Amino acid sequence: MKITSTKFIKGLVSDDEILADGVPQIAFVGRSNVGKSSLINTLTKSSASRTSSFPGRTQEINIFLVKNDLNDSFYFVDLPGYGFARSSGLGREKIGELIDSYLFNSIYTQKKVVMIIDATVGMTEKDILMFNELINHQKNFIIVANKIDKLTQSEYHKQMTELKKMAGDIYPIIPFSNKTKKGLEALIDEIFK
Repeated sequence: MKITSTKFIKGLVSDDEILADGVPQIAFVGRSNVGKSSLINTLTKSSASRTSSFPGRTQEINIFLVKNDLNDSFYFVDLPGYGFARSSGLGREKIGELIDSYLFNSIYTQKKVVMIIDATVGMTEKDILMFNELINHQKNFIIVANKIDKLTQSEYHKQMTELKKMAGDIYPIIPFSNKTKKGLEALIDEIFK
């Protein structure tokens, strides 16, 4: 399976009818600076999603129309990062409300949620809260352990063991690197499954 086209549709700061138009949605969620936008760009082989080395850059829900080689259409939904927000932007509380109103509102359905964690840090307290919320709301989700290229072999094994302990056999874990593209095919396969 390959992604053949990506187009930015719009950025949302509140509910929008586009989220209920019947196009299957793949949501990307994670802490600020975890590499969500870079991961989306790697997946789509584009620079559609704005990246920044400054945490809290994404302050709205960004919707991308993605097509695959079977001509299926999906929305990639890039959510703001949780846990950090620039003081001049929406503010941490508003960002949290925006994420919750999309992810945990029964009006909206995601085909899949991609929860991205920083493999160099592991699951933080905020990641664990999100993980538990996804389970409580019976979301179909996968965990992407991003930035694995920055780990030594022993650190990698330690982090994967910790993640597997937490996720069990229920939630797939995909080790991923934007730099080396490791995990790219596995992630695309999981997303469109």
